[in-house]
Amino acid sequence: MMLMDLIQNKYRIISVVGMAKNAGKTTTLNQLIDEAMDRSMTLGITSTGRDGEKKDVVTNTEKPLIYVEKGTLIATTEETFMYADATLELLEITTYHTALGRIIIARAVASGNVQVAGPSTSNEIKAISEKMLEYGAQLVIVDGAIDRIAAASPAITEATILATGAVLSRDMDQVIERSLHQIKLFSLQALENGDLKQRISKIMDEKGFCTIDKNDEIYRIMLQTALNGGTDIADAITEDTRYVALGGALVTGTLKQIMEHTDQYKNVVFVVKDATRIFIQSKDWQYFMKSGFRIEVIDKIHPLAVTVNPYAPQGYYFNPKEFQEKLKKMLYPIPVFDVMRGDG
Repeated sequence: MMLMDLIQNKYRIISVVGMAKNAGKTTTLNQLIDEAMDRSMTLGITSTGRDGEKKDVVTNTEKPLIYVEKGTLIATTEETFMYADATLELLEITTYHTALGRIIIARAVASGNVQVAGPSTSNEIKAISEKMLEYGAQLVIVDGAIDRIAAASPAITEATILATGAVLSRDMDQVIERSLHQIKLFSLQALENGDLKQRISKIMDEKGFCTIDKNDEIYRIMLQTALNGGTDIADAITEDTRYVALGGALVTGTLKQIMEHTDQYKNVVFVVKDATRIFIQSKDWQYFMKSGFRIEVIDKIHPLAVTVNPYAPQGYYFNPKEFQEKLKKMLYPIPVFDVMRGDG
């Protein structure tokens, strides 16, 4: 089985996101490009940050270039457009601005390497992706780049591929634990009540917070952010509360504060927009789950596959086959691909 077997004719917009820099995300993207070319698929490619440069601008390590074939559509900035080795035909200069200039949409008229740097907001990435589909892309791939996990948001893409690797830790078991944790977050149960979901979504879009009682009555919690707001959230929970909707990020400190101020948290479900808003490490998450917290999402992320890079830029590496097989066992039925060796 190949990565594109999971995608072709099933999704219009997908993302590739990395657990960290040098986890193999760009290699995964290049693998998808190769498979798409073999199937004569027209791709559209953009990014939530900058990718395709020869050296990582943060870590100064060598990076794989992004090589595109003739016909590929890209959405990138005016500055990075100038660095392309591929011959690009300018299709549109959009009104979306970044620190690297306006976002432009171009088509490769001759093959070569490109740098991709796309919009920074979810709405803009979604809009740019739709534009590339209108220009003829059969599949748009959003590269996670600097935001890494944020591109997996269902507000942007329909499904995601997670890239993980040895760069996370010298301990293989720790890498596996962290990768499994991320997939568990992606797979969190979605709120089933459709009408309630719609009402809560409107509040979340305003970064708002609220409780919902057994009669589906909504009560706003006057908070700007959940950071250091756990006490206020705990005070808002009553015996009649069924749900607590959190319009921003969910972090460890907030749940700890709630635990310290009320036992009622065990009787309610906490709801966040999607798993990209959760910033809680694996061990803390396990502790909270054992303590009785229940967390659901408005929009569930669909993880298609996990790709592995057993090599770290620091010079150490894992046994490739052992690493892949262990992850396959832990993540089943989600497929695991070693894009460095080309194994699925």
